[in-house]
Amino acid sequence: MKLSVNKVFTYLQGDKMIWLTVMLLFLVSMLAVYSSTSTLAYKMQVGSEKYLMKQIAMAVAGIMLMFFTHLIDYKYYSRIAQLLWLISIPLLIYTMIFGSRINDASRWITLPVVGLTFQTSDLAKLALIMFLARQLSIKQDQITDFKEAFLPILLPIVLTTILIAPENLSTALLLFCTSVFVMFLGRIAMKHILMLSGLGIVALSIFILLLFVVPETTLKHVSRAPTWKHRIENFAHGIRGDKEDADEDFQMQQAKIAIAKGGIFKINPGGSEQKNFLPHPYSDFIYAIVIEEYGLLGGALLVGLYLFFLYRCIRIVIKSPKAFGALLAVGLGTALVIQAMINMAVAVNLMPVTGVTLPLVSMGGSSVIFTSIAFGIILSVSRNIEEEENAALA
Repeated sequence: MKLSVNKVFTYLQGDKMIWLTVMLLFLVSMLAVYSSTSTLAYKMQVGSEKYLMKQIAMAVAGIMLMFFTHLIDYKYYSRIAQLLWLISIPLLIYTMIFGSRINDASRWITLPVVGLTFQTSDLAKLALIMFLARQLSIKQDQITDFKEAFLPILLPIVLTTILIAPENLSTALLLFCTSVFVMFLGRIAMKHILMLSGLGIVALSIFILLLFVVPETTLKHVSRAPTWKHRIENFAHGIRGDKEDADEDFQMQQAKIAIAKGGIFKINPGGSEQKNFLPHPYSDFIYAIVIEEYGLLGGALLVGLYLFFLYRCIRIVIKSPKAFGALLAVGLGTALVIQAMINMAVAVNLMPVTGVTLPLVSMGGSSVIFTSIAFGIILSVSRNIEEEENAALA
């Protein structure tokens, strides 16, 4: 077994600990998805094995994508980032107008012939962070200049997040915060960072204020505004009496019950009871199912996996001789970890419901694909660093 494991790792270049983290996250996903989809399988009159096999297929596809993307020299991703970002903008516009509406949100495009759907914001998020790393690395000589560096870097962020926000506000906010953090690491002038952060906080505060000032009848004509308002109300005050409020509050109550049943330590794979009550136990609230079946220690270990992955990304940044590689690794790594922390914070009622999935663990299609590509790009940077270190020692 030892020889076979070593043989496998000879083909997997880059940071071996990141590869190991990916494998462990996929293992958790297999266990959690198989358990949490039993009620869905019953409703659809199919076996739970169908969803398990689908998740295994997505995991295999994800690992293959990671493998091939990590073999590409990360420097090529600079040009690819430019192309991807330019493609993502018309796709986001198309999704807003003609996208498939699922769960009261138009976030998906249905591919013709095959009939598969993918979430365009997943592509846009990956493309923007890659493009941001490219622009920051190119403009290092003028990085403190407002016109030459700050504005050209800010405009793509604003455009992308504005196009995502109407149907997926939580992803837009996550992407904006990640972008500001990457700008900070890319040595954008602190006064510009503080100005942007201040404007962002003011804009968000005005937006939340308008949600509660504008009449409900008017809000119904503004995208998902009523949903955002209900989620904030439920988080702050609990159930308010409206049917949609009741549905939101029901999710949080069932998640709390699941966490309470998990206790401190437990090993009970497939033994979750709240999966029968939670509306989306296999995606948005899969972390609650993990805690119910494996206890708080199991939940803490999952948090630890994401934090360990972030630590390995920071090591890559420290070792990377090029600004583009460092910003690429930290940008993609930070976005994935922030997304994971938001999902887990929602499950334990530290944040309002967002609809953000748990990377590589929640059941999904396009989210698994684009997350795997992000991991592969990070591993590409790591592989390049290892090759340069080996060349220096030779």
